[in-house]
Amino acid sequence: MTRKLVSSGSYLEPEIGFSRAVRVGNTVAVAGTAPIAEGGGTDGVGDVYRQTARCLEIIAKALEEAGASLADVTRTRVMLTDISRWKEAARAHGEAFSGIRPACTFVAVSGFVDPDWLVELEADAVIA
Repeated sequence: MTRKLVSSGSYLEPEIGFSRAVRVGNTVAVAGTAPIAEGGGTDGVGDVYRQTARCLEIIAKALEEAGASLADVTRTRVMLTDISRWKEAARAHGEAFSGIRPACTFVAVSGFVDPDWLVELEADAVIA
């Protein structure tokens, strides 16, 4: 079975040794995705909603490069450094997935590689 690796250009991919997404057959796994701005740095510092939206933009692009779309997503994981702000992340998630409604889990974490990151998302997709 063919294995396709998708890169988002994150500076951490070569250092850690991971891909933004991996497609094997009709399954795509998207790695923990941080709110990295297009030119580098953090998009939406202090803003959980904007950071979540940026993560979803990066995920959508990775899925597209893997031959999938947000409509193919079956599961998401939303990781927050402050779980009390979950509704801000949920609003962005709902805007992207209200018609798709994948299985979804919200969890609290103690922190991320960059202290400006308030949220990271993962996604799994199955291409029909």
